[in-house]
Amino acid sequence: MNAEFQNHVVISDLDSAASIQYDSNKGVPSPSQRVSFEHSYSFDPTYGYSLDRLLQVEAPAEPADFCTFWTERRARIAELDPRTKLRQAEIKNAEYEVFYLSYRSSGGLKIRGWAAIPKHRPVVRAMILGHGYSGDMRPDLRPLLDDAVCIYPCFRGLGRSVAPPYSDIPDYHVTHDIHRKDLYVLGGCVEDLWMAVSATLALFPAVEGRIGYMGISFSGGVGALALPWEPRIQRAHLNIPSFGHHPLRVALPTVGSTRGLAAFVRLNPGVMANLPYFDAAVATRHIKQPMHVAAAKFDPVVAPPSQFAIYNAITAEKTLFVLEAGHFEHSEQQTEDRRLRAELQEFFASL
Repeated sequence: MNAEFQNHVVISDLDSAASIQYDSNKGVPSPSQRVSFEHSYSFDPTYGYSLDRLLQVEAPAEPADFCTFWTERRARIAELDPRTKLRQAEIKNAEYEVFYLSYRSSGGLKIRGWAAIPKHRPVVRAMILGHGYSGDMRPDLRPLLDDAVCIYPCFRGLGRSVAPPYSDIPDYHVTHDIHRKDLYVLGGCVEDLWMAVSATLALFPAVEGRIGYMGISFSGGVGALALPWEPRIQRAHLNIPSFGHHPLRVALPTVGSTRGLAAFVRLNPGVMANLPYFDAAVATRHIKQPMHVAAAKFDPVVAPPSQFAIYNAITAEKTLFVLEAGHFEHSEQQTEDRRLRAELQEFFASL
């Protein structure tokens, strides 16, 4: 840990220390601890991890050419013109003028989304906001910063960017071209995020040096992969991020896209050779921006140890907000969301 950085852990309900038993075949704790919530899953969404143990999960090994792989991709993207376009949307809002956004990404693919421009304040900052793997991808128009333009890209194959040959079904999307390292869909989604920054600057050049990113679940993992190589983003928040510690996550039962990935890996074990290049926990070792991460102790969709592996690997300035649960509704969720939102307003205020 760099000595000059002060790291913060916000703990909503610290678990007491508990002895952890290990499955010697997999090297992970057996699910022997009390489950936090009543549920109908056939597995324990805590996976037997206490908070203390979650904070000890380390990232897996890094390929020798990991940085070269990503820096070369980033250099290629830097040459592209986003050819950004806006069109008035039929969305009425008291705080924002909302537009349909489109821009070009790698392979000439058109990425679509939205842009929300403040009505009452001049634009001096920008926030790029990602989406999850399914559900409602429409923009959340509650202003976090009232002088920031908000950019909401839909990554390739998803939301407004649905297009062949990609499937918008998460189990199939997550495995698209997984056997071809240079064409795997997650790499393309990272390029879509880099190009979202280019599109933002093409429209609002005055926000250069004042751009933030917020990614949740799927887009949290994409953000983790993109940020080390994207100096135009100054600070970022990852909420219950995916794609961390692939060897561990494919070994744990879930109801999310990882289930589809794990099934594919069982039939095609050779693709595991490519996954280290798309491991969010490996990538966050190289992040330099100040980071804020919300990670959950209980999550049936993105296993908590994979989330914490992403946070734990960050060596830059970082803040952790511990969620009681992710991808799961519970009685304290609204209170927890309000606390997290207040903390994010403070975190991004220095943009």
